[in-house]
Amino acid sequence: MIPLTLGDIARVTNGAVHGDASVVVRGEFVVDSRRAGPGGLFVAVVGERADGHTFASDAVGAGAVGVLGTRVVPGVPCVVVEDVVAALGALARFVLSRLPSVAIAGITGSSGKTSVKDLAASLVSRLGPTVAPAGSFNTEYGLPLTVLRCDLDTRYLVLEMSARGLGHIAYLCGIAPPRFGVVLNVGRAHAGEFGSMEAVASAKGELVEALPADGVAILNADDPRVLAMSSRTAARVITFSAAGGPADITAADVRLDALGRASFTLLTPEGAAPVTLRLHGAHQVPNALAAAALARSLGLGLDDIADGLSTAVARSRWRMEVTARADGVIVVNDAYNANPESVRAALDAVGHLARDGRAFAVLGHMAELGSMSRAAHEEIGSYAASTGVTGLIAVGDEALPVLDGARQVAGWHGEAFAVPSGQAALAVLRDRLKPGDIVLVKASRAASLESVAAELLAEAER
Repeated sequence: MIPLTLGDIARVTNGAVHGDASVVVRGEFVVDSRRAGPGGLFVAVVGERADGHTFASDAVGAGAVGVLGTRVVPGVPCVVVEDVVAALGALARFVLSRLPSVAIAGITGSSGKTSVKDLAASLVSRLGPTVAPAGSFNTEYGLPLTVLRCDLDTRYLVLEMSARGLGHIAYLCGIAPPRFGVVLNVGRAHAGEFGSMEAVASAKGELVEALPADGVAILNADDPRVLAMSSRTAARVITFSAAGGPADITAADVRLDALGRASFTLLTPEGAAPVTLRLHGAHQVPNALAAAALARSLGLGLDDIADGLSTAVARSRWRMEVTARADGVIVVNDAYNANPESVRAALDAVGHLARDGRAFAVLGHMAELGSMSRAAHEEIGSYAASTGVTGLIAVGDEALPVLDGARQVAGWHGEAFAVPSGQAALAVLRDRLKPGDIVLVKASRAASLESVAAELLAEAER
């Protein structure tokens, strides 16, 4: 990162220093005191469950040289500001003003953002020093914290942009103005907060609206709502398609191996190249095409793109992690988040893995779907049953409609279980799993079902 004194931070944020203004922040800005390290700055966030100011002393004890917050913490060097979110945005804008040559790319969509961001960052890093968020740092906190990791050597900044309402992505673009923008899809994630799919599309399109005339908008030609965004941008438009439609970047001869890893021929205006992904699931093909389109727009050659896609591994946890236990049971941990589109993709992947074998799906609720929640959960249950899952385990009351949907599928003879917790789901599985079985664990982040997958693997080790 670019070193800043507490005095510098106060000037940029219109804050006030309480302590030595000459103290230099040389380490990472963090909002989790457990991640505080030498020379860093702890950002005290007041949330629904905790007040970060109560952990300020712990952060300083771990090496942080100060705290950015909204009130003084006695005995701790502080920069006190009126609004922490606004302060982070101002700091990120200031850092980027010192780095005018950095190429900024934004990625948004209802699903797949993190996977595409990870693939794109892996490719773009072949061009030069690249900064990208760890995990899903894609909000008004995560994006500026990522920007603040840039230093004078940084040449590329690949950012993930999320939205829970209209204007959110426009706000993020105001902090880090992108020249390259990728829109993956418009799905039902957060549809409850937006009110309609049209509103979701309007919000996602804020990214392409923010692009300059000499920028590049990369759009998914397989999603009509995304393709229609071409009329909302002054930038040059590049399209990608995994479904065989007309587009600039496409895939041909797609095939999956026994573990659901895709091989295909990458087709571009410059020619064709073979790609064999290490990531699991057919849904990774459009993700790879989006990443390829971005890397190509930034100047990476075809051979490097194909090689980079073929060597890339998952960087973010709990996203289609496929692990074989010693007893032959395969655990698919895709528990970081869930929406109707991503759950369908995960079920497709598990269906391929299972082939004619047995598959169990442990599904928690999909959050933020609003009035369409019940129907969406029933739809997922029906889809799961249509894939032939042997056992369907719904965790928590909000996930119960999944079972209702499954029971409506004529000819499905699988078992349906309603359980109150992850531990209860484990009890059901312990009585049923046999060598060769597949277990999918999938839910919205709030359900914390990654612990189910972790325990399934730990049990086999014990």
